[in-house]
This record gives sequence, structure tokens and C-alpha cells, in this order.
Amino acid sequence: MNWLNKLERKFGRYAISGLTRYMILSYVIGYLLSLTGMINGGSGLLGLINLNPYLIFHGQVWRLVTWVLMPPGSLSIFTVIMLFFYYSLGTALEQTWGTFRYNVYIFSGLLITLVGTIVVYFIGPALGLRYTAIAPEWGALLASAVSTYYVNMSIFFAFAANYPDMRVMLYFIIPVKIKWLAIFDAVLMLFSIVTSPWFIKIIILLSLLNFVIFFLSTRNFKRVSPQEIHRKWEFKRSVNNAKRSGMKYNSDGKITKHKCAVCGRTELDSPNLEFRFCSRCNGNYEYCQDHLFTHKHIS
Repeated sequence: MNWLNKLERKFGRYAISGLTRYMILSYVIGYLLSLTGMINGGSGLLGLINLNPYLIFHGQVWRLVTWVLMPPGSLSIFTVIMLFFYYSLGTALEQTWGTFRYNVYIFSGLLITLVGTIVVYFIGPALGLRYTAIAPEWGALLASAVSTYYVNMSIFFAFAANYPDMRVMLYFIIPVKIKWLAIFDAVLMLFSIVTSPWFIKIIILLSLLNFVIFFLSTRNFKRVSPQEIHRKWEFKRSVNNAKRSGMKYNSDGKITKHKCAVCGRTELDSPNLEFRFCSRCNGNYEYCQDHLFTHKHIS
């Protein structure tokens, strides 16, 4: 990832340290705004900040930024525990990757989600939906499907990819490796993708695209490339040919380690026989003790 190294050298000083802390703070603000909906009914103030493409293209451009305040789920004690959990995961990832790379990972996930939602807003009519690109109902439907939930899931998956054998206490009681939790969540997410409408499918996949890019960029695919497979096959064939050409056989066709170039005896004929190579013969010729000094040298 040389391109990322170049970006870090150029823009690394602008990276936000402790980004996870600010993410959690934005969720707290979002939950406070959601309380207005509980009091007055409806979505409350959250309806003024969500990612509604229709309203964005009708002047409410602040939604391009404020949608990151949308909380990843409903407020409960379980949500509070998960926020603390994600804070520890994000902090650990930032310490592992460095501040700049962690910033790139998070902001790329947010940016891809933003751009993808707007693209879906325009391609919906082209797919024959009953909504049009200028319909407020279509924009509101997309807004209800977009939050930071899947960005948080990308943090979880990235941590599991870096520390698959780390144990966490499930419900504070059951020790389990984090890779199994990640696999379980991936299965649930796959089920959600299969059973959801097409635009939800696209939004979910785009929200996790930063993890897919990260995962693929950290894998070593050279060992499974056609060139590498062909090189290994050629090397193995050359080794086998060399072994076959240098093999020695006795009169019964059994493979032996030693064989006299004159009489053809091997160590299987007599365990007391000694064999030596002749330094004056031109080639790989081996002789038993009876013919080592009496044979005719090969030049």
C-alpha cells in the first residue's frame, strides 16, 4: 500500500487523534436528539439531520455531514455496553494501524456510504421502481435505511481480522474468541442482505466496502497467482526429474542409496560393503571397496 504511505507522509499531520472518542460523542448527541422524537412523536430532531438525498438536493446541504450523528441503534443498556466495546476496539485499531490509517479507514467508510446512498437515489427510477428521483417519499425511505451501524461493524470486523484469537467475555460470562463472534455476525449480516430490498443490499455492501478493501489489501495473493503456481509446479517437476535421474536400483528394482558402477552391488546386497566416489572420474560415479582402486577411470 505505497499510495497510503505517500498520503500519510503528506497529510498525516492532519489526522484526528482519538477519532473513536469523537464518534461515540456524536452518537451521544444523536441519542439526545432522538429523545425529542420520543417526547413529541415521530423522528424528532433526527429528521432534520438524516441522510435524505431529496432534501439535500433541495437546499438542506448540512445533511451531507450531520447524518454521521445518526445513532447506530435504539437506546438501551445493551447499546451503552456496545458503545464502550466499540470504543475499546477502535482505540486498539488506532494504536495498531496508526492515527492516519485509522482515519482513512473510518472516513472512507462514511464517504462510500454517503456517495453510495446518493447514487442509489438516482438509479432507483432506472430500475423500474414506483418512486422517482425527485419523489420525497423515495428520499425519506433511503434516509430511514442509512446510519452508522455498518461503519461500526466494519470496525469490529477489522479488529477481528487483526486479532482473531483474542478472547472476549460474552455477556461478561462466556469466554469466546472474537473471530467466532465475527463469523456469527457475518452470517447474520448475510441473511439480512439476502432478505432485504435491493437498495438496502447496496447500502449494506457499500458501508462495508472499506473493510473489504482493507482485507484484500492485507492478504498475500501472490502465492495463489497463476505465475506463482506455474513456478512452483515447474520447480517441483525439476526436483522430481533430478531425483529420478540420480536414483540407484539393485537387481530387484529396489531403490538404493549406493551402487557400484563396476559390479552393480548395493548396500542391500551386503550391509558391510563400503562405497566411495572417485575424484578422478569425470561424473557422479560411485564404487564399492573392491573396485574403488582397480576400476578404469572415466574421463
